[in-house]
Amino acid sequence: MEREATAPVQPPADDEPILEVVEVTKEFLGTRALDTVSFALRAGEVHALVGENGAGKSTLIKVLTGVYRPDSGVLRHHGRPVTFGKPIQAQQAGISTIYQEVNLIPLMSIASNVFLGREPRTRAGLIDWPKMNAMAAELLAGYGIDGDVRRPLGGLGVGAQQMVALARAVSVDARVVIMDEPTSSLEPREVATLFTVIGRLHRQGIAILYVSHRMDELYRICDRVTVLRDGRLVHTGPLSGLDRIELVSLMLGREISDVRAHGATSFGDDRHAAKEPLLRAEDLSSPHRLSGVSVTIRPGEVVGLAGLLGSGRSETARAIIGALPLDGGTVLVADKPVRPGSIASAIRAGISMLAEDRKGDGIIPNLSVRENIVLAALPRLSRFGLVRRAKQDRIVETFIKRLRIKASSPDQKVAELSGGNQQKVLLARWLCMQPRILLLDEPTRGIDVGAKAEVQALIDELAAEGLGVLLISAEMEELIDGADRLVVLRDGAVVGELVGDQVTEGNVLAAIAAVGEGNDDV
Repeated sequence: MEREATAPVQPPADDEPILEVVEVTKEFLGTRALDTVSFALRAGEVHALVGENGAGKSTLIKVLTGVYRPDSGVLRHHGRPVTFGKPIQAQQAGISTIYQEVNLIPLMSIASNVFLGREPRTRAGLIDWPKMNAMAAELLAGYGIDGDVRRPLGGLGVGAQQMVALARAVSVDARVVIMDEPTSSLEPREVATLFTVIGRLHRQGIAILYVSHRMDELYRICDRVTVLRDGRLVHTGPLSGLDRIELVSLMLGREISDVRAHGATSFGDDRHAAKEPLLRAEDLSSPHRLSGVSVTIRPGEVVGLAGLLGSGRSETARAIIGALPLDGGTVLVADKPVRPGSIASAIRAGISMLAEDRKGDGIIPNLSVRENIVLAALPRLSRFGLVRRAKQDRIVETFIKRLRIKASSPDQKVAELSGGNQQKVLLARWLCMQPRILLLDEPTRGIDVGAKAEVQALIDELAAEGLGVLLISAEMEELIDGADRLVVLRDGAVVGELVGDQVTEGNVLAAIAAVGEGNDDV
């Protein structure tokens, strides 16, 4: 795939890496976030860094920028061993980072944010405001930002703030710019401006490390790619020599020998097709997150959402439950509309959701197993504001037995249980609401093999009883084994739907990588 004219491929003037790590290892509490990883970034190249959750991308960036010191291995800057003890030392060496979340000061002026800590001064040592404002206006014009630079930064949209952060990063005489998901909050016009700026930096010989999950962007602007998986380096080399299906396979650790053969397979039989949909989510749209996503779930059906990190899987579930603001689309349960953006309305309609982050969005560690299970059902169990203990006990006992929750008693603190049993407690919480549709976001993440098998068996039991289930998992085998139908997402949009005997690993990878009839060039 050809690269756009805004950032033409050109060999760097000096082939020696400007920034390099050699066999770097970094551990946290016995877990290796980086395992003897080597990486080199050369002047004048745009280098993609890709990998799924837990691959080690963020840790590598933090090693390069002085946030972390490696446990072993060497960091080199212009060929010389170096130790960055803190981020300011990396910045002084010409390494700037633009994070996904803008880390500027909203109440200060736009110009002050650009020149924070290095303001031009008058002879008296005071800030030369007219000069700083003029310099900021001239600089930002090249980033598509016009208007009064004296106004507060917080008055700009998130995308414009991201461009201010980029202008600041480059204006400090940076020779290396690290961009972490830079387009996640940008409108199409702002993305085009960003790519123009990247092309200009490229021609100036500035090295760019570009972290993104959007393959269209990678193939549009990047020269080389490094792939991390589970903290290990699995590939580095020119992006032009790697087609999309190979890149996806490297990220996920899958064989690709038969993937292309699956591109045009006919659909298999869908044993649920004759049933009327229990849930219809139609044309769900949210800026920078979802673009016209539609999903249906029938009684007794397990529908899986497949896709890479950032494809819109969790966002789709959150939109259905009302936790993600939408600017378009409808959710219907049994053909009755659910009020947009209302979790309470979704729960009343019979939708329950097990969130991905059980610690942040799920368990309350200091409460007992009993209290965690009945928490969501308390309004339904109460009478005149009082809840009978006997009624609680019956519900808790039922679900402890049914889900085989291992606890010394219902009064044991949930924080003392294993990860698998904590997950079962959360499932019990939502099942006691007697839902019609259950949204499961990574229900087996972080639990052991035995507990995982029990949770998977429970999902099958619930579907057999007529529940509609939406299953999200980063584990390909879990989706293929557990789902009757797969909806494949990429960049917040549906790119494929697989049913019956078409639910195979090869077809999932083909859909993610956009391989199929008419797309042989990728």
